[in-house]
Amino acid sequence: MAEKKRKIFQFVIVGGGIAGVTCAEQLSSQIPSADVALITAGLHIKAVTNYKQVSKTLEEFDVEEQHSSVLEEKFPNMTVIHSPVKALHTKSHCVETADGCVFGYEKLCICSGARPKLLTQDNPYVLGIRDTDSAQEFQKRLSKAKRIVVIGNGGIALELVYEVEGCDVIWAVKDKAIGNTFFDAGAAQFLIPSLEAKKPEAAASCKRPRYTTEDPAPRGVQTFTADRSSREHGHGPTEPGSALGPDWHEGIILRGAEKVARRVSVEYQCELEKIFTSEELQQTVTPDSEGSWPVYVQLTNGRMLGCDFVVSATGVVPNTEPFLHGNNFAVAEDGGLQVDGQMMTSEPDVYAAGDVCTACWEHSPLWQQMRLWTQARQMGWYAGRCMAAHFLSESIELDFCFELFSHITKFFNYKVVLLGKFNAQGLGADHELLVRCTKGHEYVKVVLSRGRMMGAVLIGETDLEETFENLILNQMDLTLYGEDLLNPSIDIEDYFD
Repeated sequence: MAEKKRKIFQFVIVGGGIAGVTCAEQLSSQIPSADVALITAGLHIKAVTNYKQVSKTLEEFDVEEQHSSVLEEKFPNMTVIHSPVKALHTKSHCVETADGCVFGYEKLCICSGARPKLLTQDNPYVLGIRDTDSAQEFQKRLSKAKRIVVIGNGGIALELVYEVEGCDVIWAVKDKAIGNTFFDAGAAQFLIPSLEAKKPEAAASCKRPRYTTEDPAPRGVQTFTADRSSREHGHGPTEPGSALGPDWHEGIILRGAEKVARRVSVEYQCELEKIFTSEELQQTVTPDSEGSWPVYVQLTNGRMLGCDFVVSATGVVPNTEPFLHGNNFAVAEDGGLQVDGQMMTSEPDVYAAGDVCTACWEHSPLWQQMRLWTQARQMGWYAGRCMAAHFLSESIELDFCFELFSHITKFFNYKVVLLGKFNAQGLGADHELLVRCTKGHEYVKVVLSRGRMMGAVLIGETDLEETFENLILNQMDLTLYGEDLLNPSIDIEDYFD
């Protein structure tokens, strides 16, 4: 294999997504004399732009798809190699690419991201949305569609069902409420009316008392249109590109073949049971699927629904192929490469960052790993710093960004801020919730445990993120304040300033 080596680099990073590019940029700027190689399957990379540190842990940024030549122009010590990785040989410290080249490394960082957890493989009627190519394919198919079925309840599903117009959308979620990954039922009910209303002409900018709600009937359905009130019903291998960044849907038209503005029907507490083509169904038409459709889905609630195609939005799995074969990586239960507090895997001189890895150090009580683009940037940046420190024989401590989970995003045209144990993750029964809700304006939820703030969900322009971040980090005893903590007549920002 030695005779095939083209060059030995001091640092090699695999992956042109947010984590990989951030890692490569960090190494190239920190050690300008080092030879850095970025191996990516495509010609384009995901670059972080307009970065802004909002508070101690909260950050905002845009993600732009740029030609990889931009990196080489910005960093003279960086080489971008365009080819998928065929194999990794950790014992001989080299990476073999699909075009037959072999590159040696002193230190390697795997930032290959994750791939969609598709409902079924090799079905032409099932589409997973993960990278730019799949988003463009979705747009193309949607333009001719009258009805689609979306399976899943995560971030992609939340964004998609709100953005799609001109098409019936049937949204099947396995939970009692939408957005279960991010919200409780109260927050879900706050957001639901947005599916009934027409989208604003210009999207809102996202820089970067007790409230009770009724759950939908078990296995029930809610339908929302842009011009009607909601109504409830009773039972009735190619190489993927790098992951989409925030606001992936902006700049592309997501419109179907119908003239309706938006019509979304939510099927709660159900999952996909089986997919049939029209031929397999032998032209059998059920009451729920009038007409003839290219594909039919059978849900676990018994409904059979026809549609033009199915969107699989059921999460992702770490993209560890082809790195495992012939190596001895420790792999976590979720399939990610285990990394320690300095982003090192179990293989010598091999690091990992972003969706492909699983953080296996002892976590802060206020932090958890979620495969989000904010953590991809943070991990890539920190991995680059760790690689540089080890290369220079310097010590490094776990970065402060891993002290408190924080994430800013946008759902249903609302700014959304998640802090700490925002859904009381891991707190068991030893917690209480304070909630303030102003319909159509804001939703504020605070998670308290033994008088200390452990997490928060802020929807809308609340301007509370920095104050709550400080209260969570300081772990101040808030018992004396009780429900006044969310009293709208009290300016809590000034009070705790």
